[in-house]
Amino acid sequence: MRIFVSRLFNKTLTQNISNNSHYGFDYKTFFCNLIEAKRADNSYRVFKKISRSQAMFPVAQESSHGKQNITIWCSNDYLDLSMHPEVIEAITAAVKKHGSGSGGSRSISGNSPYHEELEMQLAKYHQKEAALVFSSGFVANDTALYTLGKQLPGVHYFSDSGNHSSMITGIRNSGAHKHVFRHNDPKHLEEQLRHVAVDIPKIVVFETIHSMDGSIAPAEEMCDVAHKYGAITFVDEVHAVGMYGPTGAGIGQRDGCVHKMDIISSTLGKAFGQMGGYITGDRDVIDAVRSYGNGFIFTTALPPHVMAGCLTSLKILQGQEGRELREKLYKNVVYMKKELSLEKIPVIPGTSHVVPVIVGDAKASTRLSNDLIRRFGIYVQPINYPSVPKGTERLRVAPTPGHSTLMIDRFVESLSTLWKEYNLPLLDHPEESKRGDIQILSHQ
Repeated sequence: MRIFVSRLFNKTLTQNISNNSHYGFDYKTFFCNLIEAKRADNSYRVFKKISRSQAMFPVAQESSHGKQNITIWCSNDYLDLSMHPEVIEAITAAVKKHGSGSGGSRSISGNSPYHEELEMQLAKYHQKEAALVFSSGFVANDTALYTLGKQLPGVHYFSDSGNHSSMITGIRNSGAHKHVFRHNDPKHLEEQLRHVAVDIPKIVVFETIHSMDGSIAPAEEMCDVAHKYGAITFVDEVHAVGMYGPTGAGIGQRDGCVHKMDIISSTLGKAFGQMGGYITGDRDVIDAVRSYGNGFIFTTALPPHVMAGCLTSLKILQGQEGRELREKLYKNVVYMKKELSLEKIPVIPGTSHVVPVIVGDAKASTRLSNDLIRRFGIYVQPINYPSVPKGTERLRVAPTPGHSTLMIDRFVESLSTLWKEYNLPLLDHPEESKRGDIQILSHQ
């Protein structure tokens, strides 16, 4: 009866909003205008219909306007592990043994040996006492920062201006004091920290690799400044885990400063090739988030087969195959940056695996994306506001180990053709990538 009444109410509500028959406020027009504003500034998102294939990746099938084979250039599955035979085998075996769902939240019926094993292995991976797995990287950041902000008395957050929406949201919703320092600027961070008494709780929050410009933070210096003024550090390694360091544990491992990162957050949805997120750190801190974090307590747990896939990915990342995959990726990235530079196409300089091609106009970036897939079978999504500031719109390109040199050549040639057709600005004095880039990227 309750389900019937709920469905009847929802149907009636939808009809009423459409004809505005029972409301003083014109909801229909309001929401239509919201969407039209998005269309007008070219920030409205249109999803492509993509069917990925384990046998063909990075080639896939796109069917938005008829079926065609395309090459994917914007996946966060950085090392193609979602397509790895051992990972797929582990997931398939777990589904057959345990079913497709978890059965509920961790606190009710959703906990499993897979969760506990994965958390133990993730803590060990980052040289921490404990870890906690969440349903996504966004939820991990949001829940952890919200919970810490609510529980620590009078806490002050010091947040990098380039931080991801998940961190901004958690900090904002906690209601804690917030200070924003310039992106990757330890000096500006120190200027702000020195104005808050050392005995007041403080948390410095930053990403080691920025998702949209590919910049790498001076992580050790940031941590040192934070600790100098009595703050703890919350470090997002989402785009670094699996990618840097001897076993791929991130920038903290690569630069030898993981012990200075008090809380590390990351994802299972990028280099791991699965889904979910996690935090690692001191056992009592992690237990506090587990015990007080609503985003962890009141949600369905990830199913066992996802955990099985993550555990297999982690094993690969830490072994010889993981090192070989990273090295192949780095070589592809350096080669692509060099070829784009030779074509005078503007790319934000940097030594990470992210290749941000700056277009600088929302309409042009969307048009580029649409024409690349329509005319050349190349799929790379435009990145427009609010993901990046207006005037810095871009194509965020992500080569993987599965892309060949010929694929990269074809991408650069196709992009260059459209770039010139649109009369987009070219670099006057392009700097070619140096051989040292590979050593920086693969520094171990």
